[in-house]
Amino acid sequence: MAETETKTKSEGTTSLHVAMFPWLAVGHFIPFLRLADLLAQRGHKISFLSTPHNLSRLPKISPHLSSLITLVPLPFPETPSLPPLAQSSSDVPNRHQQLLKPAFDALLPALRSFLESSRPDWVLYDYASHWLPALAAELRVPHAFLSLFAAVVLSFFGPPPELVSGRRFQSDGGGDLTAVPPWAPAGSGLAFRPHEVARNAERSEVSVETTPDTVRFGVSIGESDAVVVRTCEEFEPEWLGLLRELYGDKPVLPVGFLPPMDEEDESDDVESTERWRFMKSWLDGQETNSVVYVAFGTEVTLTRAELVELARGLELSGLPFFWVLRRSPGSDRDDGLESLPCGFLERVRGRGFVHSGWAPQVKILRHESIGGFFTHCGYNSMIEGLSCGRILVLFPVMNEQGLNARLLLAKGVAIEVPRDKMDGSFTGESVAGSVRLAMVDEAGKPVRAAAREMKGVFGNREKNDGYVDEFVRYLAEHRKPKPAMK
Repeated sequence: MAETETKTKSEGTTSLHVAMFPWLAVGHFIPFLRLADLLAQRGHKISFLSTPHNLSRLPKISPHLSSLITLVPLPFPETPSLPPLAQSSSDVPNRHQQLLKPAFDALLPALRSFLESSRPDWVLYDYASHWLPALAAELRVPHAFLSLFAAVVLSFFGPPPELVSGRRFQSDGGGDLTAVPPWAPAGSGLAFRPHEVARNAERSEVSVETTPDTVRFGVSIGESDAVVVRTCEEFEPEWLGLLRELYGDKPVLPVGFLPPMDEEDESDDVESTERWRFMKSWLDGQETNSVVYVAFGTEVTLTRAELVELARGLELSGLPFFWVLRRSPGSDRDDGLESLPCGFLERVRGRGFVHSGWAPQVKILRHESIGGFFTHCGYNSMIEGLSCGRILVLFPVMNEQGLNARLLLAKGVAIEVPRDKMDGSFTGESVAGSVRLAMVDEAGKPVRAAAREMKGVFGNREKNDGYVDEFVRYLAEHRKPKPAMK
């Protein structure tokens, strides 16, 4: 990290104790931890709560902040339906992720015990812990829903009563989700495509008795003292405005994008260091802004047919690429490499770098040879790419990724791979054309320029810090006097 000292607390602000309780997903741990880091830099105490195995996998905490950030393990219940040590969504296939919800809900007694004994000034929680607001209210602990989704996504799903009722989510085939909701601008195009709805429906293949995600969202938002959104007024003014209309008197607080920390992806592990040295050596040999980085996050799994067409497209593009393939969650083998077309690796040797397993994404995106990012449109990846000014090539797969793609296209900072709206199929030719349009074609020049300008919004540390400062002031002004201990 460039900063080696904690920031001075806002004038008139005394030290806060903030508890943070994310959902069991790597993509949620990281931004929660980024905010924890930023709050600790300002002299505030953080209790970061999750299961032991998940806490052990978090990035290391900066030594100068370790006295302010405490990792609090909550015992993970025995869950016969889950593999051993499967404590996050990256440990199980998408279709099995609902199995994590009952185990997550069983953390309530341990969280109650913590809140009763520690009495934090605030608790920040995620969408899945719909039971937390009632618990926090009972214990008189102020509680805020921390949305790791863009304002446009929350706007699509509407006011909390709409979510709790589930009316829009009960049509066979998800027809309602493929239409712009009545409260959104008709010309916004804010809707899912049928193939995106179908991909999300895979989670219902495994039957498990648990509260629907729509209800979790609705209660978590509706019973919060405030809604904190990972965005900023400069990028989503229209959607933040709509959210405030939808949520009525409830405070809606942008907290900035929580862009990557300078020390992120740093590791003392010898193997990781050597791996990065090898990657960097290849990247150093490429021309500035010439390489397209290809990665799909920690949860997305592409089918064999999708991998084949993607590989064909990268080969047909004729451009340098750096492709990170991850092992499928729940799989004991690395089936990504095995699914590539015969002879592909030999044909692209020198021009293409294919890496299987974890890679330091932030370091790669910051390298000067990277010009574009072929992404699944996960919010973390979207923020990391735009904070480096990289043009995005969009390939949404699941969750809210389709809505993120609609937002990015509307803002003119990305190119989307053309696909069949019904089944999501695409061709290698469409991949090649999209990559070339994004990276080198004259027609893509305005989009490349717009993406570079986004670095001044997403990657502007001073601007993003200003949102965190405003957030801290809100927390300080609205904390409650602590009741006398019994």
